[in-house]
Amino acid sequence: MLNQLYIGSVSACFERENTSPYYSEEEYDVLLDGARLFTTKTNVFSLFSLKPDREYLLEVTGEEPVKFRTAAESCAVNVREFGAVGDGICDDTVSIQTAIHCLPSGGRLFFPDGTYRVSPINLKSHITLELSENAVLLGETDTKCYPVIPGEVTDMETGEALVVGTWEGNAVAMHQALLFAEYAEDIQIVGRGTVDGNAQNSDWWVNVKERTTGRPRLIFFNRCKDITIHGITAQNAASWQLHPYFSKNLNFFDLAVNAPKDSPNTDALDPEACDHVNIIGCRFSVGDDCIAIKSGKIEIGKKYRTPANHHTIRNCIMQFGHGAVTLGSEMAGGVKNLTVNRCIFSHTDRGLRIKTRRGRGKDAVIDGIVFENIKMDRVLTPIVINMWYNCCDPDRFSEYVWSREELPVDERTPYLGKFTFRNMVCENCHVAACYCDGLPEQPIDEITVENIRFTYAPDAAPGVPAMRNHAEKMCRAGMYFDNVRKLTVRNVDISGNDGDALITNHVGTLLEV
Repeated sequence: MLNQLYIGSVSACFERENTSPYYSEEEYDVLLDGARLFTTKTNVFSLFSLKPDREYLLEVTGEEPVKFRTAAESCAVNVREFGAVGDGICDDTVSIQTAIHCLPSGGRLFFPDGTYRVSPINLKSHITLELSENAVLLGETDTKCYPVIPGEVTDMETGEALVVGTWEGNAVAMHQALLFAEYAEDIQIVGRGTVDGNAQNSDWWVNVKERTTGRPRLIFFNRCKDITIHGITAQNAASWQLHPYFSKNLNFFDLAVNAPKDSPNTDALDPEACDHVNIIGCRFSVGDDCIAIKSGKIEIGKKYRTPANHHTIRNCIMQFGHGAVTLGSEMAGGVKNLTVNRCIFSHTDRGLRIKTRRGRGKDAVIDGIVFENIKMDRVLTPIVINMWYNCCDPDRFSEYVWSREELPVDERTPYLGKFTFRNMVCENCHVAACYCDGLPEQPIDEITVENIRFTYAPDAAPGVPAMRNHAEKMCRAGMYFDNVRKLTVRNVDISGNDGDALITNHVGTLLEV
């Protein structure tokens, strides 16, 4: 069965229905109107360079033929008609920005092959940007070309604060992103081209802890809706690559997001306080978390009480990041209803990585998290749920954060609800199979692990399974659970571990099958 993920005016994305992570069991041919386009093995595939408002017949080996019609558009314009050169030398910012301003609603701006050197570009509603296969939007290396956006501005009539800039969960000043939109809707960025932040040739990655203004994201959407990014490669951002913020109805299909393994804070995709997010068929290899789902630190979370909600991650590959899928640590608004299915995690520090701590607040609720049909290889610790995270806050080393005493439950105490992990194969682990550590005053409510196989790398090296104060290194440890109200372990095979396969402390109800 074929699922239609996205049908635009010039591109389309489809997904084969099966239970295999990322790849189908066999290669298959893709034909369009009787002509063979390519052979592939991935569960998700895309079609590009289509014609608007036209019916097509799609045929895929082993599937029923599918008819689909591309979307209509008001016009299509070549960016070169506005003076863009695309030689990688000339500054094409003004030409591209002018073209966007002039584009009518429902219009498409086409970028032919070339390298377009740009400073930040502002997007607007109801447009499509199409990047041809060898088109590159290349970020300017001079940091002075990235305007500073204040964290908050004040409504002169009401006196209310309006958040326009953000960094790691707080409303603080930031440099403008390379592609930037606020309060916009119906924006599509499609094609096989590349958006390159070019940070490797700048000084954005130098002395990052000394910077007082947030480094620019590559693509940033603030309070937008109905956004689709399809097919492109995003890479080498100064900080987070793709950052939608308080936005809804977001689609990320068949993307590649890349950054060097040692590049600082280059998360691939960080949806923050967003609702209805689809991340399907993507490939991530970055220097920090591959996907980090967030909802702000305490001030933002308490003020807006907007959880990250209804996120689907499917048929993706995550490589070399600190975490494959991370929740937090800026999650004071909560994270709810996340499904991760049919994905491959390779050489990441952790698979699922939940980061929270005392102080995130009573609205910091994480609940309804399901991981299934996941394959992991050389992930140091596949499952980490950590309520003692000790990074990125002034009080990170305080006794309030690290004390193992049962403290009062109050407005500062976060809550972790139900987590399900099933049908997973985790090979060549290093540190531990699973490390879940709740608070004594607020244990993790319910964890289910079933139909999972863990093995360990022959060269397994010791490491810290979770970032917390006074952490001790582990190596080839089994499944560790502390402060959990209800734990179900069903059909779990652990091979090659040192010590006990199941280690439990302060677990209320244990069902082991």
